[in-house]
Amino acid sequence: MPSQYHHRRPHRRERIAPTPIATPDTNAKYVSLYPGKSESLGRFHPWVFSGAIALKSEGLQEGERVEVYDAEGQFLAIGHYQIGSIAVRVLSFERETIDEAFWTTRLSEAYALRLTLDLAESQRGNIYRLVHGEGDRLPGLVIDVYGQTAVMQAHSVGMHYERETIAQALMSATRGTIKNVYYKSETTLPFKADLGQENGFLIGGDPEDVAIENGLKFHIDWLRGQKTGFFVDQRDNRSLLEQYAKGRRVLNMFCYTGGFSVYALRGGAECVHSVDCSEKAIELTRANAELNFPGDTRHEAYAEDAFKFLEQAGSDYDLIVLDPPAFAKHRDALRNALKGYTRLNAIAFRKIRKGGIVFTFSCSQAVNKDQFRLAVFTAAAQSGRHVRILHQLHQPADHPINIYHPEGEYLKGLVLQVE
Repeated sequence: MPSQYHHRRPHRRERIAPTPIATPDTNAKYVSLYPGKSESLGRFHPWVFSGAIALKSEGLQEGERVEVYDAEGQFLAIGHYQIGSIAVRVLSFERETIDEAFWTTRLSEAYALRLTLDLAESQRGNIYRLVHGEGDRLPGLVIDVYGQTAVMQAHSVGMHYERETIAQALMSATRGTIKNVYYKSETTLPFKADLGQENGFLIGGDPEDVAIENGLKFHIDWLRGQKTGFFVDQRDNRSLLEQYAKGRRVLNMFCYTGGFSVYALRGGAECVHSVDCSEKAIELTRANAELNFPGDTRHEAYAEDAFKFLEQAGSDYDLIVLDPPAFAKHRDALRNALKGYTRLNAIAFRKIRKGGIVFTFSCSQAVNKDQFRLAVFTAAAQSGRHVRILHQLHQPADHPINIYHPEGEYLKGLVLQVE
């Protein structure tokens, strides 16, 4: 009698043939994506990640313009190809020619927005950001304006190759208000590209280095300074600090060129102390204070380590600004960055007078708003002080965030009262 339990040979797993990737019918350089990897482009996200690419043109070089196709061979976008996790930065989701007319149109759109914001051709000042990468549909490109000089930075090899054409288009798009274009990409381009890039003027060469923000004058060091020479993104937050400064003893940590310090002086601060580890930054801070308030003894500046200075400071300050450089340049550094923000804020909370105000910031793109707030919350708990949020701060309107690219929101800030 056969057993009711008998061995069955397992079925062999059927092999499923991979979905074929169509080779685009084009003479242009191209990349084709794996099936299911084109959804983000359908939502107008301006990046293509390297892991999504199934095929690419033979001999494709970094910085070349490249057309992007889905697995069925349908056109999706055109952009700059680059080596790394972000393989394509999208310039357009339409099939169009990328020439000087294209750059002029995009730059004109960016300039029109700054006119609307009363930043370009303004009576209040001549410092603003004209192009903010993905926020202005020009990924990999940053342009800041200081008077008649535009300082251009390329963050991709593709934008580096386009720099001369962009500079010419910039002159047309800004209606003659820009006379000089300085190219400053020595530290922002991928070092592995080995481009041998040197900073210098593409157009003009005016050495004038004083520009105006909200009626205050600043020396701009676009030759050797950080970013494009000035932290344009803190303009609105500096104005807010001015409203809180009257009669207060102000400590401006990581002061760079003293933007917050000069606004605090105009706001009627009792005294302002500026701290930065860079001697060059302290020289510029002193020069900017003297430029606006010659002979004013309320201001003193110190070239010292910020953490050490804050630890050793007394409890005399009732307004402290914490605007450190990015603690996390990439996500691998996120944990240590959050520890750094917690430590810095905890020291400030312990030191500040009762009823004092703390302006605290993170410019790390890898740190989101919730993570930053949690770090500050942890610092408040460690200090044992009662802390209230008065304002939640962010980057200004000339640093727009593409709604399809939330990664563009990088500047986070809080104004806190400490009891």
